[in-house]
Amino acid sequence: MRFGVVIFPGSNCEQDVVHAVQHLGFEAGYIWHGDTDLSGYDAIVLPGGFSYGDYIRCGAVARFSPVMAEVIRFAEAGGPVIGICNGFQILAEAHLLPGALLRNVGLKFICKTVNLRAEESTCQWLDLPAGTVVRIPINHNEGNFICDDETLARLQGSGQIVLRYCEADGSRAEGGSAPNGALDDIAGICNERGNVFGLMPHPERVVDPLSGGTDGQHFFTAIARQLAEVG
Repeated sequence: MRFGVVIFPGSNCEQDVVHAVQHLGFEAGYIWHGDTDLSGYDAIVLPGGFSYGDYIRCGAVARFSPVMAEVIRFAEAGGPVIGICNGFQILAEAHLLPGALLRNVGLKFICKTVNLRAEESTCQWLDLPAGTVVRIPINHNEGNFICDDETLARLQGSGQIVLRYCEADGSRAEGGSAPNGALDDIAGICNERGNVFGLMPHPERVVDPLSGGTDGQHFFTAIARQLAEVG
């Protein structure tokens, strides 16, 4: 199992992802944003950071990097792609995932550990039982997920909502549990096929027990198991 981690100008979480993947016993390699060859990789990761300085909109410039044409082809062929934080924003800009990520409610950068509830979904990247609560850190300024009513209904009906912000017991606060104001408390979604997954939290930061927990391990081991079964 070999993960390819794309580096854009301004990415700053690529080393965290590589460390997490290698800690779990998998291989990982860096892919420069100008590269156009993804052969040799089983899964692609778009890491967090501030690609191109978040110029215009988060992910708006990175979406046009040469590598993204190959990422789109890889995803359309069924290859697993995950976008974490800025990576999620890039996937939305590239229309590999619906919706958009806006400024956080309150217009403040948020950096803290949050509770997330796994939902019943088609996502290939996560196989936690629905209702499972994990604690994963967030670190973003534009994590406020939004979409129109039709898209939201489709996400809900097609099992594309993978993660929701929640309270410690898995419930959702009456006024919403999303610290950034995200619609329907959405923290992560996937495409209809389930191979493309975008989330604002950073699971790569809680893979090694020395870094504060292991709840993030599930986000990388599930896809490895699935690919092993298919292979």
